[in-house]
Order: sequence, then C-alpha cells, then structure tokens
Amino acid sequence: MTRRQADLALLLATGLWGTSFVAVKSALGYATPLTFLTIRFGLAALVLLPGTRLLLPRPGPSELRGGALLGLLVAVGFIAQTAGLVITTPSRSAFIVAVSSVLAPVIALALIGERPNSLTVGALALATLGIYLLTAPDAGGLNRGDLLTLICAACFGGQIVAVTELARRYDARRLVFIQIASTAVIAGLATALFERPHIQWTWTLVGDLAYTVVFASTFCFLLQMRAQREMSSARAALIFCFEPLFAAVTSWLVLGERLSLLQWSGGALILVGMVLAELPMSRPLRAQ
Repeated sequence: MTRRQADLALLLATGLWGTSFVAVKSALGYATPLTFLTIRFGLAALVLLPGTRLLLPRPGPSELRGGALLGLLVAVGFIAQTAGLVITTPSRSAFIVAVSSVLAPVIALALIGERPNSLTVGALALATLGIYLLTAPDAGGLNRGDLLTLICAACFGGQIVAVTELARRYDARRLVFIQIASTAVIAGLATALFERPHIQWTWTLVGDLAYTVVFASTFCFLLQMRAQREMSSARAALIFCFEPLFAAVTSWLVLGERLSLLQWSGGALILVGMVLAELPMSRPLRAQ
C-alpha cells in the first residue's frame, strides 16, 4: 500500500465512522446501549472469523496482550460513546470524539515518553474552548452525554497511538479480530453487570446493526490497521479530523439536526486545534 493509498483508505474509514453516529443514534431507540454493543461486536467478530489466521502462526503472548489492550480501549470508548448518544446528539458526539486526535500526543507522552511542545499545548487549549462553545453553554453547557463522550475521546486517542505501535509488528486481520472479540466480551460483561437488557427487533434496528457491523466494526478497523502501517500516529490523527464533518453532514441530511452559529464555531475551533497539533513544528519531541 502506497502512502497515498493509505491516506485514502483511512479517509474512507473516517467517513464511514462519521456516518455511523446517526445509525447508532437510531439503533438506541430500539435497544439499550450495552446490549446493542454486545450484539454489534459479537456479530462483527463472527464476520471476521472466516479468513483470520488464528493458529498458523500461533499468536504470541505479546500479540494477544496488544490485541486485548486495543479491545479494552475500544470497548470502554464505545460504551462511553454509545451511552452518551442516548443523551447528546450525533454531531455533538462526533465533534467531541474527534478531540481524540488532540489527546493522542498527551497519551503518547504518558506511554512512550514523547513531550508535546508549546504549539501542541495551544492546540489543546483551542480544542477545550471549542468543546465549551460546541456544547452550547447558553443551554446548560456540558451534559452527562457529553462528559461520557469525553471518556470515549481519551480511549480513542490511546487507540490511535497503540495501533501505530502494533500494526507494523503483527498480522493486521488477526489483531483486528482480537480487538473486536475482546470488545464483545467486555461489552457482554458490562451488560450483565450494569444493565437490564432490552431490545425491540425492527427492520430499522436490523439495518442499523448491519451497517455498523459490516462497515464501522469490521471494514473500518481493517482499513485503519493496514493504513496506519504506512503513516505516523500524527498523520492518522490529522485524517481523523474529518470525522465530525462527515457526522454533522449526515445528521443534517438524515435527522434534520441544526447547530447554532456558536456551536459551529466551537466545532471549527476543535478542528483548528487538531490541525494545529499536527503541523510539522508541533510534532512531539521524544524525551531524553
């Protein structure tokens, strides 16, 4: 895969993830959040199973730990995001999730000792102001759904860094399978512990599940894993900046959602902050 093909592949995945916010919001009208996630990722693991090399060669302990770590980050992220979507709107959720691109340098600092410079710190400040404006301070500010979505952003920021570190070492499809299967197991445990499962089977729910399983939970993760072999986590984060734009356009077209000028300004500040964080001079420096 060339660098241009990798960019296009990740942009396609970003677009599909952006449109999936509306599908998830629709599905939550018929199923409780954790139940929906368990079914979604359980089916996704079954879709990926054929063609995944599980035994030849046999995965080593480090590969299993890496896949499980990805699964934990994705599971907690999607649990927080899906629960948040019960309360907040698809476009607000997508803009807040996109902060994961700005959080990635902070997570890299904690995990691999990379120190962000002053420009990255400024980008984080812009994104924080953007979140404040986006979440309509004149209408009560951050709601509980927005706060849950911020947890999701932190987890997805960690996943961006982890994929960059793991994708070049291991089989992409098997790593995605371990990630998705782990997500399904964690979501199932969370359902048993914290939720009274409810699901109302309708054709709308079936369509939402089909879209999120085939595209957002399998195809997109495969594209991400293969594309990030050819790029840095900073470049990947920059491409992910486009996710909220796809989500906002889809929410406008499908749900007729409208954002105020103040909210659009907040979303624009988040995007400016993310782009600023990925400028060449803002790339984090490895600690000595």
